[in-house]
Amino acid sequence: MTTLLPGPLVDHTWLATHLDDPRLVVLDATALLPSPRHDGDHRSASGRAGWAERHIPGSRHADLTRDLSDPAAPYHFAVPAPDALAAALARLGVGEGTEVVVYDTGGGIWAARVWWMLRAISVPAAVLDGGLAAWESAGRPVAAGDRVPEPAAVPVTPVPRHGLWSDIEEVAAISRGERPGVLVCALPSGGYAGSVPGRYSRRGHIPGSVSLPGRELLDDAGRVLAASELAEKARALGDASPVVLYCGGGISAAGAALALTLLGREDVSVYDGSLEEWSKDPARPLELGG
Repeated sequence: MTTLLPGPLVDHTWLATHLDDPRLVVLDATALLPSPRHDGDHRSASGRAGWAERHIPGSRHADLTRDLSDPAAPYHFAVPAPDALAAALARLGVGEGTEVVVYDTGGGIWAARVWWMLRAISVPAAVLDGGLAAWESAGRPVAAGDRVPEPAAVPVTPVPRHGLWSDIEEVAAISRGERPGVLVCALPSGGYAGSVPGRYSRRGHIPGSVSLPGRELLDDAGRVLAASELAEKARALGDASPVVLYCGGGISAAGAALALTLLGREDVSVYDGSLEEWSKDPARPLELGG
């Protein structure tokens, strides 16, 4: 079957050309995650209201705070089980034979999170480079309102891809040097060092991990850096494999996963629980300083 998408990243010109293709579903994945005012200050909210005010025509809002997360998990934004994710996607019009472009208004990390979730169950997907800002800056049309045609999609049969998610025990083993790999923290440098308030009860980074802030993989306009610049940033990871990315809740980590995938790396996984899960257990060590 011919794939509609050219790769994991598309620009506004490509999307405008293909926007009316019936095989394509466009999702706005924006969520709201304010900076913590003090340690333990975890606040998040759906971005649906913002989508209703202004969105790419024909797009639907994919709610990472509810519909696309596992409510039974002990941490926020947990990836649902494959069948549950497929069912949620079907309600958004994503089913057999469709491909997906995801965008957001938050610097691309939310779009990358949904992209990674879809990639993990073998649904063809891409991120809109620069998000809604790039679309609007190019003079493309926007729409308003929260009424969309009722999607009628046959749920995809999820085909999980091995190695795209890591759990806490795998991360702990890499941290202790008991199994190969490199742990990479995608939080801003202050979060890695523990020099600023965090959303969780304890500050710092997982011992042995290196810092690769996800936001630093984008330019000032929110577009992914050129391949040469990404490669320079990725030098900090060394030659160890696999690369296991984490952040606070697996969101910025997905943005870094997108960047590394664009560089051709196939040995990348995301620690879904990230620091929210890790920091809850006082027996799990955290280090301060950068």
